[in-house]
Amino acid sequence: MIRAFWVLAAVLTAATLTFLALPIVAVFLRVPPGEAYLSPVAIDALRLTAETSLVANAVFVAVGTPAAYLLAVRRFPGRGALLTLCELPLVLPPAVAGIGLLVAFGRAGLLGGTLDALGWQVAFTKAAVVLAVVFVAGPLYLRGAVAAFDAVDRECLEAARTLGAGPGRVFARVAVPMAAGGLAAAWATAFARGVGEFGATIIFAGSLRGTTQTLPLAVYSQFQSDLDTALAIGGLLILFAVLVLACLRLIPPCRTLLRRASRSRGATSPST
Repeated sequence: MIRAFWVLAAVLTAATLTFLALPIVAVFLRVPPGEAYLSPVAIDALRLTAETSLVANAVFVAVGTPAAYLLAVRRFPGRGALLTLCELPLVLPPAVAGIGLLVAFGRAGLLGGTLDALGWQVAFTKAAVVLAVVFVAGPLYLRGAVAAFDAVDRECLEAARTLGAGPGRVFARVAVPMAAGGLAAAWATAFARGVGEFGATIIFAGSLRGTTQTLPLAVYSQFQSDLDTALAIGGLLILFAVLVLACLRLIPPCRTLLRRASRSRGATSPST
């Protein structure tokens, strides 16, 4: 019986791995890495994706890191509700996120009149791509950053305060360095999520080549006219995803702190 169980488990595992790997292998078998990966459409989309993703990441890292530290080390009424609100975009359908951004920042949206008065047009511009990435990927970084700061030894923070360090110095000189591995892992995951964003971007920013057409949007656009180019761009995204996963699993500090953060978060009630 025991041997039969392990044989069955091995067969099911092989079937699962085959199912998961087959679509990825099919992409590279149909269009192997080569000149198709460097087509003008792919280069334009790659450049735009890099520009907007880097700006969006700079925004949510700069804002999200102090916010995550506050949510991790302080306990106050309503903390659980705030954590839920911060994580809500992670479970929203991308189309809902896009429509929400459009009715908030579009010309006819809640802030449309104010933005028009300032001479700013957000919807269907690069700024819309950045906001879409911040909205869908920022909460992913925030959640990982909260877990990373949760894993930091509180005694080290208290020791720094005892020695006269102010809150800002404790944050910058003690907490951030100690949580660096977990923060890096959270950033890499959020960066990958932002690069792959599709639904919110196409609704809020459109798909204008050279202006708002990121790599996922280019895949969709080219699929309707040139399947091989669409597959080549998809291959670029697959290679990027493999690189991100390799970094997360091969860098020891990220791997160790992620395990510690997971244990710490599991032991801490989110409603406290």
